[in-house]
Amino acid sequence: MTTVLVVEDEIEIARVVRDYLQNAGFEVIVVGDGGSAIASVRSAKPDLLVLDLGLPGGDGLDVAREIRRWSSTPILMLTARGDEADRVVGLELGADDYVVKPFSPKELVARVRAVLRRTRAATRGEELLRVADVEVDVGRMRVSVAGSSVELTPTEFQLLATLVREPGRVFTRGQLLDAVHGVAIESYERAIDAHVKNIRRKIEPTPGSPRYLLTVHGVGYRFADA
Repeated sequence: MTTVLVVEDEIEIARVVRDYLQNAGFEVIVVGDGGSAIASVRSAKPDLLVLDLGLPGGDGLDVAREIRRWSSTPILMLTARGDEADRVVGLELGADDYVVKPFSPKELVARVRAVLRRTRAATRGEELLRVADVEVDVGRMRVSVAGSSVELTPTEFQLLATLVREPGRVFTRGQLLDAVHGVAIESYERAIDAHVKNIRRKIEPTPGSPRYLLTVHGVGYRFADA
């Protein structure tokens, strides 16, 4: 059974999220603070983490930052914050998606399923993609640049694979959002910019002057074809 770890200190919200996810067929573990979240990711190895950013005794962003140091477990953020910058920071730390409070429990379940679909799609098949020094092994969900392994989150991996499959093609942010989300419940195109920034930090020799993942100003992005 697919396991979801829910990190939420508000008891009523945690109960509703747990009940909806369990009714959707998931095994659910609930914890209420960042320390327990980190320990549970290490011990239980959940398939996905639903992480509230407003936690007692520590920011959820710090929890995400710590987990991303050693795990690529998909992260779906819960946030009551109205500031778009917080969501962008979370995405740049490696979160795969977010839901803003107050939220529909049905939407949360849909987003959990969408993130898990992206994770499974990224590991399906035996496709091996190569462009210049970049190699993407779809079946094993591995990326290497000039022979050196690179760790990506599932969303980052699928975004990179989409671009590498068609080097030279210009993708709009909307097209990339559709490619990695499947069904775009909310068209949040700045999420793509955050994921691209992350990928560049990991694959580019000089992220500020990208060689592989190129910006097409006013349109979107393309992967270099040479």
